[in-house]
Amino acid sequence: MSTLANQALAYVDVLHNLARYLTGNETDAEDLVQETYARALRAEHQFTPGTNLKAWLFRILRNTFLSSYRRRRNDPTVGGLDTVAAEAEGMAPSDWLLGDVELDRLRKVVAEEIEAALMTLSEESRTVILLDLEGLTEVEVADVVGCAVGTVKSRLARARATLRHKLKDYAR
Repeated sequence: MSTLANQALAYVDVLHNLARYLTGNETDAEDLVQETYARALRAEHQFTPGTNLKAWLFRILRNTFLSSYRRRRNDPTVGGLDTVAAEAEGMAPSDWLLGDVELDRLRKVVAEEIEAALMTLSEESRTVILLDLEGLTEVEVADVVGCAVGTVKSRLARARATLRHKLKDYAR
């Protein structure tokens, strides 16, 4: 296994988080991450050592998602009456409050409401929010999503305002 492949494996969890939000489904998210790694390995020669590997992987994941979405959008066999919505997963309890059932229930409700608020955002807004949460700079986010830094700033501002409005009850 190449050095780049070993380094890329460190980002599997953050890639999976973004994939789950983009796809809205655990199985599709796993497939998307797997396809992202496959494409990254095939394009390993295109990666410039010393640049941001995480941003490069996020860009591959996003482009893979968009390509898949465009293909499926025109596929009449996708969706239908037997489509099942993925269940939201709760947050894992912290070690120091392990066993506190009421707190675990509250965390699950809050996590579900935050996830539901995120899922109401457009794909572009959700992507910039999640990349920002992963610690990428606005310049890196712009590179990942393929737009100008000013566009990223405005998308972030609008998405944050929307989330603040939807989650205003938690700000009290």
